[in-house]
Amino acid sequence: MQSPSLRKYHLLFCLLILLAGSCTQEPIQQYTPQEIATTWADLTIHITRYTPANSPTFASRCLGYIGLTMYESIVHGFPAYNSLAGQLSELESLPVPDPNQSYDWLIAMNAGQAEILRSIYVQTADSNKVMIDSLEALFYESRMSQIEDKMIVESSAAYGKSIAKAIFEWSKTDGGHRGYLKNFDKTLVHPQFPGSWKPPLFAQSFSHHPLHPHWGKNRTFVPANKDLADPEMIPYDTLPGSAYYEQFKAVYEKEKILTQAEKEAAIWWSDDPDDTFTPPGHSYYIATIALRDKQPPLIECAETYARTGIAVADAFIKCWKWKYQFFSERPNTFVPKFIDEEWESFWPDPPFPSFPSGHAIQAAASTTVMIDLFGDEFDFIDRAHEGRERDEVRDTDFVNRHFKSFSEVARETADSRFYGGIHTFQDNDVGLEQGAIIARNVNQLNWRNNK
Repeated sequence: MQSPSLRKYHLLFCLLILLAGSCTQEPIQQYTPQEIATTWADLTIHITRYTPANSPTFASRCLGYIGLTMYESIVHGFPAYNSLAGQLSELESLPVPDPNQSYDWLIAMNAGQAEILRSIYVQTADSNKVMIDSLEALFYESRMSQIEDKMIVESSAAYGKSIAKAIFEWSKTDGGHRGYLKNFDKTLVHPQFPGSWKPPLFAQSFSHHPLHPHWGKNRTFVPANKDLADPEMIPYDTLPGSAYYEQFKAVYEKEKILTQAEKEAAIWWSDDPDDTFTPPGHSYYIATIALRDKQPPLIECAETYARTGIAVADAFIKCWKWKYQFFSERPNTFVPKFIDEEWESFWPDPPFPSFPSGHAIQAAASTTVMIDLFGDEFDFIDRAHEGRERDEVRDTDFVNRHFKSFSEVARETADSRFYGGIHTFQDNDVGLEQGAIIARNVNQLNWRNNK
């Protein structure tokens, strides 16, 4: 399997050739539907990684709309599948194809992906915008060379763009529009109570202000995810032997005996937005690995990206609602005060409260989607950080991960935060439980026409 880094450079090379005009001197290359879908996903996670001021919250939202656009731009070409218009929150309708017009659905999807990426990541670098334009032109020219009726070409591209524009307009009303402009809230009054979250001294972020404290008020994609029951949290107690105390003691004890393999897992899944495509981007990346391996029909590729994007987007909305509702402390607050004042976690704290774990909830959401689509068993290698320089601070290399099932991915993602010393068992277990609930609501949408 080609590594993501090699695929990225192959993509960049092709785009540079296109811009130089050299591609017209050779026979126009043809691409399979699966190649077109997964290459757009490659570019999506590249832009997620290389767009300034990105965050896991904002990235999850973007992936929700990008995946949905891929699906809606082609769904009317597949009678066995249903549009999600009328099923998602406040999305009453979307443009429908002209029944008197024929369409090429790959051209529609290509145009829709380009348009939604330009719109949703309007703040990205000009170099990324050039890549969007170039990839759109590459696939457009490839498909156009196979179609004699140019009216089909023009109508298909226009239809794909109309879907993207309608979805983007709908996105503006969800509460998270241009959320990168207000990542950290300096005015938030922090609740003060025993066990409340405190800004970290040992921090992952330059900011000690909380990240997106109002994100939990955003509109969920799936109506059933709006009013989920709140999870239960173990009551605060500093008495040794109490359930609360033992949660933090377990983190403290684990840090002293971390194996090299556990350290590797801890840094692999950190997915710091300053250095990677964020945790939801990692889920989109794993979906792409599965699609390249399984090569399902185009509509199933689009459905996979739509489900994955919607699931991680709703997972972050609900997780952030609960994080700021419970406003719970992390081990770096409790352990030095009540167990060992010299203690520091293996991985630095992120700038937001602890309960439940965002890594766990989004990983469970995405893997629950993948299991519903493809079954749990899947033997693959995660090469997301292949080639990254060694983490000298933690004396640990980035080592590719080998999994035999999607559920293993969710479990290791959650456990990695425990190894890092920034989440308790409770944070992770509740995150896994709630992520699965959120994804089941996504899976239960009327995706397919049972008639």
